[in-house]
Amino acid sequence: MNWKNKTVGFALSGSHCTVEEVLPEIQRFVDEGASVIPIVSATLKSTDTRFGNAKDWLKKLKEITGNDIISTIVEAEPLGPSKKLDVLVIAPCTGNTTSKLANAMTDSPVIMAAKAQLRNLRPVVLAISTNDGLGLNASNIAKLYNAKNIYFVPYGQDNPEQKPNSLVANMDLVVETCAAAIEGKQIQPMIISYNPL
Repeated sequence: MNWKNKTVGFALSGSHCTVEEVLPEIQRFVDEGASVIPIVSATLKSTDTRFGNAKDWLKKLKEITGNDIISTIVEAEPLGPSKKLDVLVIAPCTGNTTSKLANAMTDSPVIMAAKAQLRNLRPVVLAISTNDGLGLNASNIAKLYNAKNIYFVPYGQDNPEQKPNSLVANMDLVVETCAAAIEGKQIQPMIISYNPL
């Protein structure tokens, strides 16, 4: 995929333990010539955790992309009429975000960005990271399998012994999944043996 002249929406939701893993993927898009529009959930924008401070994440996103960060529903809504994005990726995509997307609950900038993209029949790529992917959220993930223009970064169980319901995408495959999604294809295999090393 030639990413020059492509615009990628990169939305991050509140799986704070996974944010560090997706920053290199944002850098890959930039290095390959894409314009990246960062979008963050209210949780990521305002919550400090043991994995990092909100202001530091925002600073890094701004430095990598060189673009202003979309952090409100009002800021995200124009992505629809403008048809600005060639692809939108939500990485990490939490169980909360997955549930809202599957049930059409547009109450965050990340979900508004997804709604805006889907109204244009353009691809939305999900890199799930949830502790209940094989629990209560299993039905929401399955529901999204059948939704048009939604694609998944390959994922698997990251800790089946201690967290048997947890699912995490292989973030190293974000760029490749987005390239396939722009062509209308789901990268395969979608279900993988997750290896964080």
